[in-house]
Amino acid sequence: MRGLVEGRSVIVTGASKGIGRGIARVFAQGGAKVLLVARDGRAAAEVAAELAQSGAVASAFAADVSDEEQVKAMVDAAVERHGGLDVLCANAGIFPAARLETMSLAEWREVMRINLEGCFLSVRASIPALARAGAGRIILTSSITGPITGFPGWSHYAASKAGQLGFMRTAALELARKGITVNAILPGNIATEGLIELGQDYVDSMIAAIPLRRLGSVEDIGHAAAFLASKEAGFITGQTLVVDGGQTLPESLAALSD
Repeated sequence: MRGLVEGRSVIVTGASKGIGRGIARVFAQGGAKVLLVARDGRAAAEVAAELAQSGAVASAFAADVSDEEQVKAMVDAAVERHGGLDVLCANAGIFPAARLETMSLAEWREVMRINLEGCFLSVRASIPALARAGAGRIILTSSITGPITGFPGWSHYAASKAGQLGFMRTAALELARKGITVNAILPGNIATEGLIELGQDYVDSMIAAIPLRRLGSVEDIGHAAAFLASKEAGFITGQTLVVDGGQTLPESLAALSD
């Protein structure tokens, strides 16, 4: 992986835990200079320190991706610390459960504010620095939930993740002339703190629906992101990469029976 991202300046939002932490770890281990961004700056700093102990170039920055000024400061920090910006991994997101019939407008707006508006603000703020890099990369963390599948309690989350893909396609068109590619990863069920908190019954049911018979790891998503950030992926833009262990393939559980 080192040859793919070595020396590149990378921002990873939502990097204090879960998929974001895995993405940051893969880039750092590959020789990239990584700015780990999270609302919880202390948690991000702990992850950055862990990576730095292994010789990686990693530092933390506290920012809420739904705050325009904080997002601008995030990009400025990456440019100042790393001499520029090559890759934005817009990963920050939330997925609180709420059934549609009882969901409040405030709950709906909070998910849209973080997942969709935060994605927009992060991308927009990064454009000048990515354009100066000459071959900038933007990688969005979407989901199979929304663009491909649905799950009760996550209508707001699903809408935000599907919305990211509509945003991605037009952003890819607009930014192509600047040499910037824009792609999205659609994770399936990944072994994160948030998923484990849903309970063992949920975890077992998800594993039963995955042809590879395991949850994905956060590093699985990190490796996909590193590829999309590489020069080898320079002719790929406006595309989605599903990383789900085949979860979206069977039309029913019967298709997985021996």
